[in-house]
Amino acid sequence: MAAPRRRSAVVALAGAVALTALLALYVLLVASRATSLVRTGEPVAVVLGVALWVLPVLAVWFVAREWSLAIDVQRMADRLADADELPVDDLPRSPGGRVDRAAARAAFDAVRERCEAAPDDWRSWYHLAFAYDAAGDRRRARESLARARALFRGRTAP
Repeated sequence: MAAPRRRSAVVALAGAVALTALLALYVLLVASRATSLVRTGEPVAVVLGVALWVLPVLAVWFVAREWSLAIDVQRMADRLADADELPVDDLPRSPGGRVDRAAARAAFDAVRERCEAAPDDWRSWYHLAFAYDAAGDRRRARESLARARALFRGRTAP
């Protein structure tokens, strides 16, 4: 069972790297066009060129932020796996594979209580993030992962 999971992880990582490489190519092309517009010296072209430069800068910042979070989440997962503490996905699913939301909400309460009992433990926030995700609350799942990451890195939570 470990081999298919490892292969799946490698395929997922290769896909993420490929998409990042395509985005990098796109960013380079946009930056090149933006620079060409600025170099014309015409006021409208310069303004458009500067505006176009905002896109590559934002794209690089967002991608770097996502890769950084992904690396830290994987480090946390590795630590939890070593301690045999990874969240277990044993929630009932529909025939289509979707998590039963009612069961996810019921399981969520126990995880939330454990997190409230240990608010300075990154492990509890990590588990809470995946409970939020299963319950369908992606925004709070991401906030919980960010808090787990901050605690994991030894900082105060954001």
